[in-house]
Amino acid sequence: MNISQLQPKKKHKKPKRVGRGPGSGHGKTSTRGHKGTGQRKGRMYYIGFGGGNVPYLRKIPKRGFTSKRPKEYQIVNLKDIVKKIKNKKEITPKELKKVNLIKEEKKPVKILADIKEEFSLDSVFKAQKFSKKAKEIIEKGGGKIEYLPE
Repeated sequence: MNISQLQPKKKHKKPKRVGRGPGSGHGKTSTRGHKGTGQRKGRMYYIGFGGGNVPYLRKIPKRGFTSKRPKEYQIVNLKDIVKKIKNKKEITPKELKKVNLIKEEKKPVKILADIKEEFSLDSVFKAQKFSKKAKEIIEKGGGKIEYLPE
């Protein structure tokens, strides 16, 4: 195979040349039609424009409050902690980062109680949040809980 035998996968399609008069094949109005917003220059209409009707987004009822910057917690399950961390006195975000259970130390951590086997780690757990069940399981297993500032 030579470089002269190479061919493109798709045939090149020439772009539509508009605004070149009635003889161009795209008419005197350059495919824009007659009169109205679409014929004028500039942005024709905004996203969600419904042809002059009330836009769909304005019809939907809005309720409640949604924060623009919600707090996102890194979630860690007790079963993963039991698998990856053993014989540690303190389980902190730094320790969780070392064993790749969380991505960043600085982001807040929440510990959940997804565990089926018996839990018996008598360590001090340090995190920003704990689920109620996780709290119970840790305290039953002989561990302690300390809340870190968010």
